Amino acid sequence: MLLAISAQARGQTLQRLIAAARPQSIVTVPAGVHHVHLNIDKPLTLVGAEGAVLDGAGSGDVIRIAAPNVTVRNLTIRESGSDLTTMDTGIYVEKKARDATIVNNDLEDVLFGIYLDGAAGTKVIGNRIRGLSRLRRADRGDGIHLWSDTGVLVEGNDISQTRDGIYIYISPHNKIVGNRIHDVRYGIHYMYSNDDVVAGNISFGNLAGYALMQSRRLDIRNNMSRGDREYGILLNYVIYSDFSGNTIKNVRGEQGYGGFLVPGGEGKGIFVYNSEFDRFHRNSIIDCPIGIHVTAGSDHDLFYGNAFVGNRVQVKYVQNLEEEWSWHGIGNYWSDYLGWDLNGDGRGDTPYRPNDGVDVLLWEYPSAALLMSSPAILLLRYVQRAFPVFASPSVQDSHPLMKPPAKPHPDMRRLAYAERR
Repeated sequence: MLLAISAQARGQTLQRLIAAARPQSIVTVPAGVHHVHLNIDKPLTLVGAEGAVLDGAGSGDVIRIAAPNVTVRNLTIRESGSDLTTMDTGIYVEKKARDATIVNNDLEDVLFGIYLDGAAGTKVIGNRIRGLSRLRRADRGDGIHLWSDTGVLVEGNDISQTRDGIYIYISPHNKIVGNRIHDVRYGIHYMYSNDDVVAGNISFGNLAGYALMQSRRLDIRNNMSRGDREYGILLNYVIYSDFSGNTIKNVRGEQGYGGFLVPGGEGKGIFVYNSEFDRFHRNSIIDCPIGIHVTAGSDHDLFYGNAFVGNRVQVKYVQNLEEEWSWHGIGNYWSDYLGWDLNGDGRGDTPYRPNDGVDVLLWEYPSAALLMSSPAILLLRYVQRAFPVFASPSVQDSHPLMKPPAKPHPDMRRLAYAERR
């Protein structure tokens, strides 16, 4: 007569296998559900056979890695605890666990998916992470959380239903590459982290695609935000950073009573707040209520070779200084530019100015929008054009491009397919 072995007994057996394993060995988790809170305290590889499930039964961490050179791969890991104060996690990597590799795992119903607590050189690749959707978003953990980590590669992960997709805190010299993040608060969220590369990621259906704060020398390139709700890219005190080849499309904005957009949540492709000495080039901002909003002392930034296409307001500029948005004779493409190019050099012969004093008036007093078609507003616009001495500080592009400088992001079709799945 065969006796069924309980999930708890299987978990105890698995922990004994790990305890008995020699360093550098491979421990295979057999098929079936194992109720465990594993502690891996030596360098080894934990690999799941097909159908292997590690279940934390709703408490604590499912796996805690406490030694260097550990690999965890091909496992389903589920049901961590739900206590934010103890940071319950699917896979928790301690500071001493350098050079861990976490690859091709499926994490479900976990508070934090993967928490890196100061572990240098970790690789987190190809994992699928789903958070505790039954909790309020503010009560969830992050899909992948970096705290004081360096030399980390986070690549090709699919994350949803967490608080933030990937949160990077005081963690320099890392690479966040090719991840797909949806249905979270911020897709990728930076705080106090410098010299990182963020490239080829896809964000959709989030409050903001990329929320970058209090950081410097970031390389943000070839990312996509499509259909995020309030911001494609949000900058707050980000300096000396480079933004290139990013595509931001159809940031929707938050609708309030009566279908009107909520003030402050109008839907901004890029929001630049108190950020200086940054460079924006070859980005495409498409079909947003506001293409880009620049405010709060965001000076000495470079804008050239970008495409602003079909945004309801191309630029919302709330600054006290005039700015030139071209560089070495290269401006930006503006879909509403009405100038001409008589010499055929691909650049408009007259400058592009996206804002006037009426725009500023309407930003300060939104209720005045009801008068947009009134004779008084039309007269004010006419006077301002006729007598530019009354013009408010604004942006001028002296060399506007007649054609968009770059093709759409190569992942656009792949994203559209992913959204249909």
